[in-house]
Amino acid sequence: MSSPNIENTNITTAPGVELSSHQKTIVGSVLDLFAGRPSLEKLQLWTDDATFEDNITVAKGRKQYEPQWYGLQTAFSEIERLSHSVTSNGNPISMNLKTRYVVKGINKEQTIESVVNIFTTADGSKIEKVEDKWGGKLPESGFQNAMRKMNAFSVPKFVSVPKDQEEDKARGN
Repeated sequence: MSSPNIENTNITTAPGVELSSHQKTIVGSVLDLFAGRPSLEKLQLWTDDATFEDNITVAKGRKQYEPQWYGLQTAFSEIERLSHSVTSNGNPISMNLKTRYVVKGINKEQTIESVVNIFTTADGSKIEKVEDKWGGKLPESGFQNAMRKMNAFSVPKFVSVPKDQEEDKARGN
């Protein structure tokens, strides 16, 4: 597998935290995804059965998590990373992330501060799970979790994922 074209290569780490070159690739690719810059190439760093979880979705498997990332381009007119810092290089790799989003159409601005945990396979080669904990937490109520699972099923019906790299490039990814 060739190395994907990672746009976020300037990875900020907390004092004493050092990342291997592959960990930098993984963190950079996740930062790209959060910036609304997905690509099929970057998503090949994920296992087919990986999970993405945040406060509004629990997406399990490639058919659910890929549309979540491509959906950011659809939902937001602006995405600006205000800050990030990798705080742990273990498994999970943890980082603090602060991002400003502007919702398309209504121009509503929202800043989200979160703790992002990136879990990898035992050999560290692929992403198995990403948790994006807004305010450091994920929802715990049954109703919120039901809504998160429903989101994971509904988003793929409205957001298409490119079929190949040519289509991906045509979309500007």
